[in-house]
Amino acid sequence: MADSAEQLQRIYLAGFELQTFERYPKCVGVVRDGCVALLVPGMDGLQILGTPGWRMGEVMGVLTERGGRKVFQAKSEEVQATPERLTALEKFRDDLRELLRGPSQSIQ
Repeated sequence: MADSAEQLQRIYLAGFELQTFERYPKCVGVVRDGCVALLVPGMDGLQILGTPGWRMGEVMGVLTERGGRKVFQAKSEEVQATPERLTALEKFRDDLRELLRGPSQSIQ
C-alpha cells in the first residue's frame, strides 16, 4: 500500500499546491495551472475522487457540453473549455496519476 504522506510530498515537490476545502473536509485538494482534483484515502493510498476539473473560486467546474461547445460548469457558472485549458487539464491529470502511482508502482 502506498504511503499517503509520501504521495503528498511527491505531489507538492512536483509543483502542485495542496489545499483543504470546507465543503470537502475528508479530501485534500490538489491545484495547479487552474486545474483542481480532490484526493481521498483508498485501498492503495490516495486516489482521485471523481474527475479533475477547472478551479472556479472555491468550487470545481466539471467538463461538460452546452449548446454544442465544451465548458467547465459549476452550478450556473460557466468557463469556456479552451484548447489551452483542455491541454492543461490533461497534463494535470496525467502528472497527478503518475505521482500517485509513485516510482515503485510504475510499470517495469
